Parts: sequence; C-alpha cells; structure tokens
Amino acid sequence: MFELLFKYPPAIFSKGKLVLLAPWPFWTFLLALIIAVGVIAWFLRERRDALSTMRLAAIGLAQTAMIAIVLFMLWHPAMSVARLRPQQNVVAVMVDDSRSMGMVDPGNPKSRLQNAEDLLNGTVLPDLQKKFQVRLYSFGRDAARLESASSHVDGLNPSDEATRIGDSLKHIAAEASTMPLGAVVLLTDGGDNTGGVDRETLAQIRQLHLPVHTIGFGPDHFSKDIEVMDVDVPARVLANSRVSARVNFRQHGLEGQKINLMVRENGHPLAKQEITLKPDVDQSETVMFNAGPAGAHSFQIGIDPIAGEQNVLNNYRVRLVNISEKKRRVLFFDGEPQWEFKFIRRALEDDPAIEVVSIVRTTENKTYRQGISNPKELEGGFPDKPEDLFVYDGLIIGSEEANYFSPAQQAAIRDFADRRGGGVLFLAGRFAFSDGGYANTPMAEMMPLRLMPEKSFSRNFAVASLTDAGKASPILRLEDNAEANDARWKKMPQVANYAVMGAPKPGAVVLMNVGEQGKRTSPLLAIENYGHGRTAVLATSGTWRWQMLQDHTDMTHETFWQQLLRWLVTETPGQVAATTPHQMLNDDGQVHLRAVVRDKTYQAVAGATVTATINRPDGRIDTLEMKPDPLEPGAYAGDYTADKSGAYVAEIAANDGKLEVGRDTLNFRREDGVAENFNAAQNKDLLQRLSADTGGNYYTPGNAKHLGDEVAISEAGISGHDTLDIWDMPILFLLLILLRGGEWLLRRKWGVV
Repeated sequence: MFELLFKYPPAIFSKGKLVLLAPWPFWTFLLALIIAVGVIAWFLRERRDALSTMRLAAIGLAQTAMIAIVLFMLWHPAMSVARLRPQQNVVAVMVDDSRSMGMVDPGNPKSRLQNAEDLLNGTVLPDLQKKFQVRLYSFGRDAARLESASSHVDGLNPSDEATRIGDSLKHIAAEASTMPLGAVVLLTDGGDNTGGVDRETLAQIRQLHLPVHTIGFGPDHFSKDIEVMDVDVPARVLANSRVSARVNFRQHGLEGQKINLMVRENGHPLAKQEITLKPDVDQSETVMFNAGPAGAHSFQIGIDPIAGEQNVLNNYRVRLVNISEKKRRVLFFDGEPQWEFKFIRRALEDDPAIEVVSIVRTTENKTYRQGISNPKELEGGFPDKPEDLFVYDGLIIGSEEANYFSPAQQAAIRDFADRRGGGVLFLAGRFAFSDGGYANTPMAEMMPLRLMPEKSFSRNFAVASLTDAGKASPILRLEDNAEANDARWKKMPQVANYAVMGAPKPGAVVLMNVGEQGKRTSPLLAIENYGHGRTAVLATSGTWRWQMLQDHTDMTHETFWQQLLRWLVTETPGQVAATTPHQMLNDDGQVHLRAVVRDKTYQAVAGATVTATINRPDGRIDTLEMKPDPLEPGAYAGDYTADKSGAYVAEIAANDGKLEVGRDTLNFRREDGVAENFNAAQNKDLLQRLSADTGGNYYTPGNAKHLGDEVAISEAGISGHDTLDIWDMPILFLLLILLRGGEWLLRRKWGVV
C-alpha cells in the first residue's frame, strides 16, 4: 500500500535526502507560494458578506494547499539516496542455528529455524540474488560459511549451544576488507548469551557504513512461562550452615497459581517452599536450606514446572557453594562473669565450625581463659599487637568499659574489621556502650547503631520482635517456613535486660527491636558491613532466658547464637583471598582469577609469587602464574580457559621468598548447552536496536517482502547516489483531487459555488 501511494519503499524516504531539481532557487518557490496566498486572500475578500471568517479560512487553506502541491511538483522534487550497484556487491545472509531456534512456538507447526529456511527459500534469497551476490552463513558461537548452499537453504541443525551475535558480526565485518560487502541480513530470535552487541563491534560496523537488517523469529514472550533470571547465594559458607537463596524470576500468564520453590543437590530435594505467583512482574522470593558437609557443592535452585508451561528448561539455575571445613576461631572478651557468657559458650560447644576462645575478667587484675590452644595464648590478656589479634576470625566484646582498652588496642579492634576483614560483635552490659564511656572511641565508630548521650542499660524485662529484614535474615531463621518462624519468635521469653540504642547508621540493617510494654521500641540487633569486614550490636546480655525458660530440648538459644556467629565469621578472609567474578560459566570457558595477598598485620604484600594449581574435570592439573595488578598493591590476577565442561578446583598459593604467606581455594564450573534455555523468547528490543544503530531495518517474517529493495539502500560496498523522481507520486495527485473536491463540496454546502 505504501509503495502504491508513494512510488518507493519507506526506506527510500527514511534514508534518502529530499532535493529540488528545478533550475530555480528555493526562495523563488517560497515567493511564488506567498504571491499565491495573497491572490487567494484578495479573491476571498469579495465573499466576506456571504461567509463567516472561519468558513473563508477553511476554503483559503484548501486552495493554498492545492497551489503548494502544484508548485512543489513544478520544482521537480526527488530523493537522493545511496544505493548498491547491482551484481557488484555481496550481501551476507546469516542464519541462527543455535538450540533456541529449534523451538516450536505455540500455534506454529514448524520450528523457528524451519520457518527461517522457508522464508529464505521462498522470497528473501530469490529477491536478493537478482541484484547481488549472496553469501550464506550459519552462526551461533561464531559465523561459518555455508559453502554448499547457493540458492537454497535446507537441513540446518539447531545444535549450537550458544548465540553470540556480536562475535559473529565481527567475523563478517572482518571479511569486508576482502570483498565489497554491502549489507548483512540476520535471521535470528535475538537470544544472545553475551548480553548484546558490544560498543567496539557496533563502532566497527558503523565505520564500514554496513547496515544490519534483522528478521526476528519467535514470540516476544511465552503466554505461559516461568523463567528464573538469577539466584543469589553466598559463594562460601561454613559446614552445615543454614543458607539463604534469593531467587529472582518472572512469569507470564500464571498469576495466582501456587508453585514450589525448590533446592536440590544431585536430584535430591533439600528444601521446598510454596509461594503464590504475583501478576506479570519480576518477583523475588527466599528459600532456606542446609548447606551440608564440607566440600564443593553444586545446588539446583529454582521452581518446579507446572502444567501449561511452554519452556520448562529455564526454571532452574545451578549455583556453586564452597563449604569450608576449617574451624573459625572467635575471641570472646567479657569484663565480668555473667550468665550470658556462660550460656553463649555452652550454645557454641557443639558447633563443629566455631571455636570460642574466651577471656573473662574475674577481678580487677585477674582473668580467666578458656579454649586456648597453648598456655602462651592470651597470657597477657587482651592482645596488644594487631598480629596477635588478627589470628582470630571473629571478636565479641561484652560488658567492659572502653578505657580498659589502650588506644592501640582500640585501634586494633577497629582495624580487625576494617583492614583484617573480621567480624566484631558488641554486647550490652553494665559497662558497655554509653554506660561504659564508648562515645568518641573507634569502637563507637564501628557500631551500626548510634549511642545514646546518657546511660541506657536497664535490667527490666523486655520483648524482642523481628523487623521485616529480620524475618528474611538467615541469622534469625529458626523454621524454614517464614510464617512458622515469625510465630515461633512471637512466643519467645522476654530478655532479661537491654540497652536503649540510638538510630541506625546509614548502611546498617536492624533485624530485631526490643521494648517494654507501653514504651517505644529500640533496636536490639543490628548489623552492617564495615571496611573489609562486618560489625553487629546485640543490645542485651539477657538472651540466656531463651534457654532457661523453655523446655530443655528446645534448641532456640543454640541455633540463634550459632547462626549469628557463623554470619560474623563466614566471610572473614585469610592472608590469601581468592575470587572470580563468575563461578558458573555458561558456554564460555574464560575465567578471571584474582587473589589479594596480605601479611600477618594484613598489609599488602608486593612482590609475592602467586601460583594457581587448577584441578580439571578430566583429572589433569594445570598451573597458572598470577601477575601483580599494577593498580592495586597486594592484588594478583590471571586468566584461564576452562576448555572442558565440568567442575574445576583452583588452589592459589602465595610465597614471599621462601616463606609461604598462605593459600586459598575456589571453585568454578563450565556448563555447555544451558544458556540457550534462558531468554528463549524473541529479543525484539535487541534486534530493533541493532538495526537502528547500524542503519538497517527490523522485520517480522510477515513483512520481510520489502527486504530485497531496502537492502540496496546502503553506503557500504560499491555504491552510488541515485536521484529518484517523486513529483509524480500518486499520493500527490490523490491529494489534489481530494482537496479540490472537498473545497467544491464546502462551497456548495455554503451556497457560494
């Protein structure tokens, strides 16, 4: 219809430039139009008595429009457009043969790839081959020439396990230097596994003036589908810890249905939580599970398929968790013997992952040590030197006045969290917080809660209650089910004492509040990240009543303290801390390994020798020498290629001369053939952006009939500027007839024919 009215395809007008071929300058066109408007206005003045001003204006506008169209045609308008020279240019036609193109969409008996082949063989290839030389490519991970295919495409196998549109286009663009490449036609569902086409590739294509025309296959979204977009779990936990997995997913067409959020390992279910699907929006839910024994664990986390789902392969994500068997040592210092100290030690006795070393001041000049590894440990009381304090992973400070700690010890406590990366927990008591003179000390700076200006410790009984953040936190999860957990906390005995605390600092998270009946609540448990570590405040020393006032078989007190201490020390790094940005490698073997090396005072170690020993899934062992990062002292990095699918274990060891500084272990896993299961609907936005950014057009299979003509409009390859007359477009004559007929009908209606 467009070409019937405008003579040429839309691309001629969107990419061409309007020119006037008449020998007269443009100002003469404007002058003629102004004169015509004046003449029309003069003649219409004679009708002022017969017609109103509005009716005269309507007739005048119609006559002016007719004169403007006639003058426009007399000035010989044309479109100047760059077009490829026939049979002198190559057009690259790229067909996506990745696994997602093998999907059969609802309402269509054929796969996406079969529909692409039908479109190519039916119209696209015959039209293109009349005007250009055509090179056919299949692409997934990369583009590959279809040498045997010339005028017909058949039997492509949708087996490639990844789609990398950017890499494939880069391959084609590289061939532009050896042939007159005029345009690229891309037949795909847009399911790119790399996140899109990078800027470097786009810049290269633009520099070549190479238009990329895209034809999209598949629906924008499935009518009934649940897709897990991401799962957030800790990379490292202690053995048998309760782990929180945050599952982010979206759904279409299944609102209100109940589904099961599942965690499995090797097919064995570890946790299940029933949730209700919200409307068609992104949704996040949390499921708790027990991590199990030490080792590298691979968990399948997601949603059980439900009836009617059109793609069940995108319901789960696999996540690796490194479960450590190393015991974490926690130093517990208390300024006076009290029930809380006794019950905390008892709660942690049976935790195989936590070892508590304690010092209690029994008199002014006497201390009592427990859990020490040798008689010399803590012989002089609380450590004076950072290197003596930094051997611990966590630190608990109970009821002790601030001035008991020397300025050097206070600085070391701050550096324990800030530089060393350890966890510090402050407990309430008669000599803690405001009552102990902590204001204006480095320790007050560390706390996630502000201190009150006056003494705030009270021995009154008070009720502890969970905040919304506390209900979602694994620290306070006594029951896997959120509602059952909340109900259990509401039945807990009161705490025996508490300290009134100030407002939380920016970045702090309050997990529990406390308050007496009829009084305003105050934060009871708050946490925050501090420097490289983390800090917490528990504004009571009366949780022991949770043990004393419940049945002797009740494990609430033990569970709470074990989970709080595990949170405190799980992420405490050693002197060598290894990381990688991606543990799961979906159809991509490139791994970036990074290690931070520090001495006993946790200062950066420059000039170390850092080696990664990598155990492969096929049993072989690779070695990688890691190089210093010039931008960060103490940091070392290296790149490794995991060329086989399966699990890899990398042990990173650092040596300073002949002395070993330390070592760390991390896991990563390569999985092939998984990425194509996700984002399997057509990525129409990506295809439209790619075409728009390169000067091409986006088509559906139904409107690709114009492609053969519009591909020719390009400045790439061997091209020239053509001038196409548009003065004789049917739309102009039709407008003249409509304007003239409409003006006559108006004059007849108003009696001034």
